[in-house]
Amino acid sequence: MTMTDDDREEGVRRRALLPLLPMQGHALGKRSPVTCHLKCADACFHPVPNETGNAYFRDIASASMSRRTLLAGAAVGAAAVVIGSSVAGDAPAAFAAPAASGRLPFTPIAPQAAATDALVVPAGYAWSPVIRWGDPLFSKKDAFDPAHQTAELQSRQFGYNNDYLDIIEGPLGYTAVLVANQEYTNENIMFPPAADQAEADEQRRVAMAAHGMALVQLYRTGRRKPWKYVVGAPLNRRITASTEFAVDGPAAGSDLLKTAADPTGRKVLGTLGNCAGGTTPWGTVLSGEENFNGYFRTAGTSDADRRYGLVDKATARGWEGVDPRFDARTPGFENEPNRFGWIVEVDPLAPNEPPVKHTALGRLKHEGANVIVGKSGHVAAYMGDDERFDYLYKFVSTNRYEKSPLPAARRRNKQLLSSGSLYVARFTGDSPAGEITGTGALPGDGAFDGTGEWIPLVVDGVSHVPGFTTEQVLVTTRLAADAVGATKMDRCEDVEPNPRTGRVYVACTNNTDRGKAGKEGATEANPRSNNRDGHVIEITEAGGDARATTFGWSILLLCGDPATNPSTYFAGFPADKVSPISCPDNVAFDSEGNLWISTDGAPSTIGTCDGLFKVPLEGPERGRVQQFLSVPRESETCGPVIRDEDRMVYVAVQHPGENGTWAAQTSYFPDYAAPGSLAGGAWGGPRPSVVQVWKK
Repeated sequence: MTMTDDDREEGVRRRALLPLLPMQGHALGKRSPVTCHLKCADACFHPVPNETGNAYFRDIASASMSRRTLLAGAAVGAAAVVIGSSVAGDAPAAFAAPAASGRLPFTPIAPQAAATDALVVPAGYAWSPVIRWGDPLFSKKDAFDPAHQTAELQSRQFGYNNDYLDIIEGPLGYTAVLVANQEYTNENIMFPPAADQAEADEQRRVAMAAHGMALVQLYRTGRRKPWKYVVGAPLNRRITASTEFAVDGPAAGSDLLKTAADPTGRKVLGTLGNCAGGTTPWGTVLSGEENFNGYFRTAGTSDADRRYGLVDKATARGWEGVDPRFDARTPGFENEPNRFGWIVEVDPLAPNEPPVKHTALGRLKHEGANVIVGKSGHVAAYMGDDERFDYLYKFVSTNRYEKSPLPAARRRNKQLLSSGSLYVARFTGDSPAGEITGTGALPGDGAFDGTGEWIPLVVDGVSHVPGFTTEQVLVTTRLAADAVGATKMDRCEDVEPNPRTGRVYVACTNNTDRGKAGKEGATEANPRSNNRDGHVIEITEAGGDARATTFGWSILLLCGDPATNPSTYFAGFPADKVSPISCPDNVAFDSEGNLWISTDGAPSTIGTCDGLFKVPLEGPERGRVQQFLSVPRESETCGPVIRDEDRMVYVAVQHPGENGTWAAQTSYFPDYAAPGSLAGGAWGGPRPSVVQVWKK
């Protein structure tokens, strides 16, 4: 297929499926209005859903809980988790630093200019895609052809815009199952503008089939070797917007979840907006349903609708035109939006078992969930609500994890997220209010730090929020958290415990609304007004216990480019010796306990492509940010997975070339074929992909 000038002219005349961009000229903290429109339904264009008047956390915390007394008893034991291309100008002196030590030694790369359409890795490393959008999973006959996609074909191919990623290896490391979220679609660059309404509707059905998750079997010839995927393998699986899910936990069967199509309130079709996630100690994968509100048209009149950003307005994608459940004004489908916004769990080893939506973990814009086994054997799942001025959550299981390899023990472990206690975080700073100026200047004690408490919302299935039943707490969790005075945060995205130390790391991506007229100003846990670059918080549970209801905390990083932003902070490491980093999104750890951060938004904040960064957490290099890779133009870095024992790193490259059109693509990653061409499986257009990087 080669696109001619006549084809491009015809493309202009035909119907563009997603034409309106409300955030044009207003996008801040993200790379483009296209991302805002498609990924989060122009959230920043609308009023902040959290309009509660929660007091500054330093004013409402218990005076008796000082940071010093808390941390004195909070020595953390290791909580066991079972389970070179072209550069943007001359590299600054910081990038001439020695190679990072450890099992993945590398010399940090220079930041790449935002227009660079290349995946750049350190000298001595190579990369290749593991799998791309449209690659067939079940039969080689389902060949990818973006000009002739159908919903049936797409349901049998790898989906679009991957986010959370894991490679779950077999015992010998020669086989694995890749699990990836597929968060959202960009129809304007996926296929030609529709010629008529029927074609537009089929494209909408293709998009529905491109959402969800994919599970794909892999093989390789040896450790430290790149993977290949297997077409037609028995564990290959697609989960889409039409896949049946089971519902469990205290809200399963609630009247708040029942619809005309599901009067039981226990079976939901599909999963949407699947962002980050986590792999459990028992080998299943969790996925967070994030920006689900943009898929539904509702009455928009209730407190819950407003709090979740649900409005009476035609959606950008128009799915309500091809499936009535996406119009919650339709009699019998008023509760359909309540059936999204959950943590879902899928078992890669049980391809015929319905995935599960866990109501015990609450309903919000889940970035993801990450589980750690505490020293008592109970498991804790940490979760962020990715919205300006929303909250940080923790779930603790009622029952204990079983280490036994017997199948019966694994079955019981798969029920651990069905029953437990749900908490929301309240942070307290230990500095005088006058020292938190909004500029990022450190307070007198030299650190942004303090104490915190986990406020109970539900304890072992019983509501602890006055005026809310258990079902109401879990279905309208944001309203319940408002009622107990949780701390408003700067968009908690990924939240992960370090498997070596048990400390928990919270990526707060950004919040340009902080400090604006009528909005909450700087607080010690969110110390910068107009927070464009984001920050990372380190949490230490009291006594090193995952069940603790109090914690200590400090800010590890205030992100940004130190050359242009004097408010940056890198745990005390010299700011002139780090890689610039902005908008931390997903985090991961290597076997030595180093933090790895992927970013989402650097093009619009510091003018460089997003990337993946290593940050040591111990010793003299604590806080030294080092850039490992850079993704192509207009894409974000997702995943990531660090397997330093094998000298392998994996990332999901999401929405490359997001600002393009079918007739004028702006990225050709990863195939880099001639524009518009399709030959030998390589396409001249952008294909979101899972990428592997290895040391040569």
